[in-house]
Amino acid sequence: MADTDAFEAGGSGAVADADTTRPAPDAPGAAARTDEDAGAAGIRVSPPSGLLDVLNVAAIVLDAQGRIALWSPQAEQLFGWTAGEALGRPAARLLAAPEHLDLVLELFARVMGGAGDWAGAFPVLHKDGTNHLVEFRNMRLLDEHGDLYALGIATDRARLRHLERDLALCARLVAQSPIGLAVLDTDLRYVLVNPMLERINGLPAAQHIGRHVGDALSFLDDAGAVESAMRQVLATGTPLVEQFTAGSTHGDRHHEHAWSVSYYRLEDTGGRVLGLATSIVDVTQSHLAAKEIARSRRRLAQIADATVRIGTTLDLDQTARELADVVVPELADIAAVDILDSVLDGRPSLTSSAHEPAVFRALAVAAAYPSEAVRAADPPGDIARYAADRLVTRSVTTGHPVLVAHVHARDISRIARDDDAAALLARAGLRSYLAVPLIARGEVLGALDLKRTRNPLPFDDDDIVLAGELAARAAVCIDNARWYRNAHHTALALQRHLLPHHPPQTAGLEVAYRYQPAAATSEIGGDWFDAIPQPGGTTALVVGDVMGSGINAAASMGQLRTVTRTLAELGLDPTQVLRQLDRTTAALEETIATCVYAVYDPYRAECRISVAGHLPPVFIRPGERPRLLELPTGAPLGVGGIPFEATTVSMRAQDQLVLYTDGLVETRDQPIDQRLGLMLDLLTDTDLPLEETCDLLLKSLRRPGDHDDVALVIARAKRRPTPAP
Repeated sequence: MADTDAFEAGGSGAVADADTTRPAPDAPGAAARTDEDAGAAGIRVSPPSGLLDVLNVAAIVLDAQGRIALWSPQAEQLFGWTAGEALGRPAARLLAAPEHLDLVLELFARVMGGAGDWAGAFPVLHKDGTNHLVEFRNMRLLDEHGDLYALGIATDRARLRHLERDLALCARLVAQSPIGLAVLDTDLRYVLVNPMLERINGLPAAQHIGRHVGDALSFLDDAGAVESAMRQVLATGTPLVEQFTAGSTHGDRHHEHAWSVSYYRLEDTGGRVLGLATSIVDVTQSHLAAKEIARSRRRLAQIADATVRIGTTLDLDQTARELADVVVPELADIAAVDILDSVLDGRPSLTSSAHEPAVFRALAVAAAYPSEAVRAADPPGDIARYAADRLVTRSVTTGHPVLVAHVHARDISRIARDDDAAALLARAGLRSYLAVPLIARGEVLGALDLKRTRNPLPFDDDDIVLAGELAARAAVCIDNARWYRNAHHTALALQRHLLPHHPPQTAGLEVAYRYQPAAATSEIGGDWFDAIPQPGGTTALVVGDVMGSGINAAASMGQLRTVTRTLAELGLDPTQVLRQLDRTTAALEETIATCVYAVYDPYRAECRISVAGHLPPVFIRPGERPRLLELPTGAPLGVGGIPFEATTVSMRAQDQLVLYTDGLVETRDQPIDQRLGLMLDLLTDTDLPLEETCDLLLKSLRRPGDHDDVALVIARAKRRPTPAP
């Protein structure tokens, strides 16, 4: 028990000698020897923490009489007294104000008497005479000789309270923050997780703490990228702020979530790397809203794109292909466009009765990638019969879309045409299905059939609206193409019926001819031709072109051809024939035509030719270059009042005459003179059979998609026949 008088008077007492064989920690070489000793013991020495430096903890040792035996540099900073001024002096006299002296002595006696440690805040007298509130921890020490000492650890109370408040604030912010927060060590193992991060990841803190980030976040698709970003921040110290990531969570694997994540390296005051802090903000709602806005923009763009891309021609198959191409891959992985066979035949489409099968003609199929589901679709051009219980049949009979958002095994049999197609769809992994009717002018024309196999998202109500809008726009184009096809076929049938089918047998001429209609995307024209035997052994050759297209042009052409044949049988001169045709054409409403009319007389070996606004015929003589005949052009038929002229051309045996319409040589990108020159180059082989010459001209001069029809007549003079007696 310490003597209080001695404590006050600063009496003598034994103090244990310090071990001078081990250098102080700050002495040169101390760290090296310490690391060496620790390494020999198998212990890894860690760098010191800076927290105690922040607190600036002072250490004081008193002997049993209360004299200061040891005095740390921090004590000098805290109390103002140097070691030389403090060592050996009674601590109570030096550090306590007179009014606190009794309490200090009581507390010292209690600690030295073994009553236990004492902790608390106490005002201490600074060297400058001011009182400082200091936080103390006091405890009794016992050395190997049984001597007692008192150890006092102290720090400034204001600094300690400030640090406590900071820590309390940090703890409260971490615990109640609406942002997910975590601290990881340098090995990227979790050491702290706040409640919000537990909710975000769907994992309790216990399943985070101590686990590596890759293990704890194994449910994320991009867990490897997260770990890589963390290691980058640990290595460089440069924060990564607001990194976007999306995916499912451990507690909700069926919905997409999105987060804004930031990473910061943690260091102590000495710059030692402690680990990594990460903050995670759930931005799922804003992410979904942004996706929905982007999706809406894509849908508007797709509708605008469809307006431009669908209906570029009046070809039914092309229009169907354009619709299928527009919806793939943005809306569907696989799309098929089918039209009811009854609609193509001009019969009424299906009624609202759901008891009849549907017969479709497949028009187009488009796919984002090769798939067995494509083989399950009907090949374009094929006829397919779907039973009344099939979903596509229900769509066209009711006139409403049919949706199967999540396709199960039991649904496939109602989607596929037959069992083989169902097996293909099952192997392809059909996920979602949508059938939308094609309706134009109140009539169901067919169906747009949509499938998703790789796209994990099911078709939804928005997809139904988009598909319906695209189908409605395309249906009008398909209906227009359908009516055009019918009119096209009608005009073509009429025209073929009106034109000759077999070349006539004449004594003085060998005749071959061809008629080639315009491309399927254009109207039928009014081109016609004829080879008409006349009384007296002569032959009339005619090629004409009614301006315009369609049934009206074909009908006008038929009337002019009939009049021409009638006039030809009268044996009139070409100028007279054209004059009568001009009057007939003028009588037809809004009709103008061009024509070349030639009469070959084999006995005189000559041909009289008259032209009404038509391109000149080609004259071919063996051994000479083919040439265009220089004839008066004349005015087109229907203009009226302008006389026609006739030119006589000598024709020997093997001479040829080529009559044609402008569709053979006129194009939009080449001069007419260049095209006529090309035609003459193709006609140099005079030994070629006439049928082969016709084919050569059409093959060489015609292009896919030409928008005009062609009439072509080639006549070769035979040996002059013997006149009849």
